[in-house]
Amino acid sequence: MLRGLWCLAWLGFRFSPRACYAWRNMLLRLFGAKLGRGVQVFPTCRIQFPWNLELGDQVVLAWGVKIYNLGPIKIGNRVVVSQFAHLCAGTHDFQSAGFALIKSPITIGDHVWIATEAFIGPNVQVASHVVIGARAVVMRSTESHAVYAGNPARKIRAIDEVFASAYEPL
Repeated sequence: MLRGLWCLAWLGFRFSPRACYAWRNMLLRLFGAKLGRGVQVFPTCRIQFPWNLELGDQVVLAWGVKIYNLGPIKIGNRVVVSQFAHLCAGTHDFQSAGFALIKSPITIGDHVWIATEAFIGPNVQVASHVVIGARAVVMRSTESHAVYAGNPARKIRAIDEVFASAYEPL
């Protein structure tokens, strides 16, 4: 029943003007999402189950982002999820006779940028101060203060802690 109501409410979410962040945040909270201050969710963002979503302060979910949160997805503070990125917190056990559904969490730390069209898979923890490159496929947890890119995503460089501190809240 709740899923059906969310599908109806999503129409008001999807067709709201871009600047109506407060309206979309209110709808998400109404359906159980936990949102911090200054959250900006764009109208074309697809959120499967708002009750499985937790966003910290100053989080941006840009155009076309897919949040397939069969399992819980928790995103820290000052995170940008760029256009058409996909966070997928569910998979199937291909070895079971019934192709059993597996609901796995995703956790994104503070001060993270997930670039355009990146994919974050089930049971992944993206550490704080991380950049995930465009179209990267992240299927394993990351280390902090690093840039990851490629398919599968690999650490391609460290981020100096002095540089990373520039992104601390003012």
